[in-house]
Amino acid sequence: MSKNLFFLCPTDCLESVINNAFKNENYFYTSLGNSVTSDIKTVEHIKKLIIKYNIDNLYFVLSDHNQIILDALGRQLFLDTRGLNDTYKQLVIQKQYTDELWRKENHQFVVLSYFLNKKVKAFQDVLNIDVTISGKIFKKRENMFRNIYSDLICLERHALN
Repeated sequence: MSKNLFFLCPTDCLESVINNAFKNENYFYTSLGNSVTSDIKTVEHIKKLIIKYNIDNLYFVLSDHNQIILDALGRQLFLDTRGLNDTYKQLVIQKQYTDELWRKENHQFVVLSYFLNKKVKAFQDVLNIDVTISGKIFKKRENMFRNIYSDLICLERHALN
């Protein structure tokens, strides 16, 4: 049986949904809008968890109806909430890139994929532990988890020669 550590936003309330979809031993780490950082202190705590519980997989997960993300891309009422400023900046920049490159119906999934890919990459670069790290987006209407788009799809900028 594999053991999983899920990074979640507490506003998504996905713990029971994950336990039903992933019939393994599951652990959860929550932060608003999945704003967990890859700073030294946080990474050391996560490494200890991974080693202590023999965790095989890390998943960064967000719902396509996440209230923090929707706010970052909209009215930004929670912008002054401690720890969200950098997350909001990243999301707004990616939304601008996405507006230029994608059809309107794909926006949210592309922006969420970009954001989660950045989290995956940041932790791959610093964890230095044999663990699989990936991202998933919970499609609320379908009641299903989808893999995030590849980071090759989620461009940071676009230029034509």
